[in-house]
Amino acid sequence: MNINLTIILPTYNEEENVAFLIPEIIEKFKLSNIDNYEILVVDDNSSDKTQDVVVDLSKQYSDVKLIARKKEPSLPLSIYDGIINSSKENIMWLDSDGSMDVDSIIKLLKKLDSDRETVFIGSRFISGGGYKGKEEFFKIPINKMLYQLIKSEDSLIAIFLSLLFNKALNFLLDINVKDLTSGFITGNKKFFNEGMFKNSVYGEYFIYVVSNLFIENINMQEVGYFCKPRIYGESKTSTNLIRMVSLSKPYFQAALKSRKLINQLK
Repeated sequence: MNINLTIILPTYNEEENVAFLIPEIIEKFKLSNIDNYEILVVDDNSSDKTQDVVVDLSKQYSDVKLIARKKEPSLPLSIYDGIINSSKENIMWLDSDGSMDVDSIIKLLKKLDSDRETVFIGSRFISGGGYKGKEEFFKIPINKMLYQLIKSEDSLIAIFLSLLFNKALNFLLDINVKDLTSGFITGNKKFFNEGMFKNSVYGEYFIYVVSNLFIENINMQEVGYFCKPRIYGESKTSTNLIRMVSLSKPYFQAALKSRKLINQLK
């Protein structure tokens, strides 16, 4: 595959996940003849050994690099730090918890390799996308489902609320991107700017990213992938259903603000 690429992995306390994810990326890239790339791990001042693991990996693999942030913790600005420190023409960023597997990474890159003027978004909500294990979860009785959602620490909450969030966000924004909380995207670095990231708190930044691309008439195409449960650690998004619902406010504010701007520019 004739593509030059920076993969940006924003991290906070992901030592166990990056320890398996990065070598897996490197191995499968080798099998796919992808050799012009770098992996930038942008660590948001982890309290575990994430930085030590990445430093050790960088000694083993010359294409692995660490950016250790000392600024105010911020997922959006961690991603932007990766963009401005990228040495490649094309970028991709994704969660570092293993939920976006390497086969899905390569699937998006094949699309980018065939069309460099389009931004490709990994989507759970189109044909070919979804959640690993979702079918089994939704087969259980409703009382057990709700109980598990309330008690769950990670993936069950993510499945349920991602479905609800995206249906509501799509209704508000209506820009023909189904997965508005994806966080899994690749495209030419020239399409991304600081304004997409600087005013966000957490995952709502992605709404500003796709809205800005829409306003700038940048072609976007969703590519279906199956999101996997994280293997190690807890979700950074929330620890329970009630708290996660309370955190939804910035997402809806982002959708309403973006919708207003799009209407003004029509």
